[in-house]
Parts: sequence; C-alpha cells; structure tokens
Amino acid sequence: MGSEKFSVLEVAELRNELIRAGLDARDAAEVLRSFLACRGYGVSLEAARDAASTVEGSGCSLEGMRRELERIATVQ
Repeated sequence: MGSEKFSVLEVAELRNELIRAGLDARDAAEVLRSFLACRGYGVSLEAARDAASTVEGSGCSLEGMRRELERIATVQ
C-alpha cells in the first residue's frame, strides 16, 4: 500500500504505549483519538471505541492496528 497515512514506526510506538498502559477499550479509544488529532485527523468517539475493541480482539497486531487507524482517520 503506497498511500498509508501512518508509518510502521508511528503505529508500533502507539501499540507499545497501549500495551504498556494496559488500558481498557474506553481509555484506549481516547489515546487513539489523541494520536489521530496530533497528526491532523479526526475521529468520532464511537469509531475510536469500535477500533479499540477491534484492535484488542485481534491481539493488537501491528497490521491490524494500522488498518483500523487508516479506516477511522478522517481529514479535518
């Protein structure tokens, strides 16, 4: 995929932060929203919660996380 919004390094750092913090899906959704906002993207709270649950359900794989971020990120 040549049009990825987020680098592997960015996603890996976010993933490590989420794992280290041991957050529930609600708090993880806030971290995802903050991550996206810092990069100029918006996301609804509901979409962020859905993504956090999906990522958690997939074992927090790097590729799964990247797919979810790409899916929910909207340009502001």
